[in-house]
Amino acid sequence: MRTVDEPIEELMTAAQEPRQNPPRSDGRDTGHERLPHLDATGAARMVDVTAKGSSARTATATGCVLLSTAAVSALRADEVPKGDALAVARIAGIQGAKRTPDLVPLCHPIAVHGVDVHLEVTDRGVEIAATVRTADRTGVEMEALTCVMTAALGLIDMIKALDPEACVVDVRLEEKTGGTSGDWRRSGERDVPGT
Repeated sequence: MRTVDEPIEELMTAAQEPRQNPPRSDGRDTGHERLPHLDATGAARMVDVTAKGSSARTATATGCVLLSTAAVSALRADEVPKGDALAVARIAGIQGAKRTPDLVPLCHPIAVHGVDVHLEVTDRGVEIAATVRTADRTGVEMEALTCVMTAALGLIDMIKALDPEACVVDVRLEEKTGGTSGDWRRSGERDVPGT
């Protein structure tokens, strides 16, 4: 029986052997790298970014909350019993972006300099797009993803009496800019609300 502190054999092997990174959308080969969040024994660690320089960075993530026809109608008519569900979702997203290191264990606490949350009511529910900006030593991809998720949860909390089957789907990173690895954009175009 394994204990919590005992490293998992597969992770140890993966941490010690080089791996091929997936191809980048800009065609650059990133080569072989060790898994940076694991030490030589396979234990999780926070990557040291002390030597990295600060630079402007952004990340955009998207997702959707699937809703019933009745819930969509209530949002469009501004008749959600609990109040302005979209405003609450927007604030929840901003709060989520700022609190990401408290929720994601190996995420660095960084200065979040800007957060834009766009919510669009559609026939299937609410499409969410979030862009997070910083000028720091590491990127804001996790902040953008957390922003989308907390906006979605804030929306569900406001609408759950009307639609207890509301569901979050398709949360994903769309693009990031800046940093030593450069810019990246998801391959295969997808409409991003608000852009």
